[in-house]
Amino acid sequence: MEQVMQTFIRKDGELRIPVLRLEIDYELATLHDAMLDEDLVMIKATKQRLEKLRRELIQLEV
Repeated sequence: MEQVMQTFIRKDGELRIPVLRLEIDYELATLHDAMLDEDLVMIKATKQRLEKLRRELIQLEV
């Protein structure tokens, strides 16, 4: 049973990784726009979202 669960989790993670990469790209574009606008609030919020996405990506790629 444990092996079945690990297989399911692995396949789910494999599907999530490309989505995460797209989300990271979007947040990087948002960060770029916020930096150009010198919007400090948006910069901080975007960096926090990027950090969360980065942690999730690292966890899935292990």
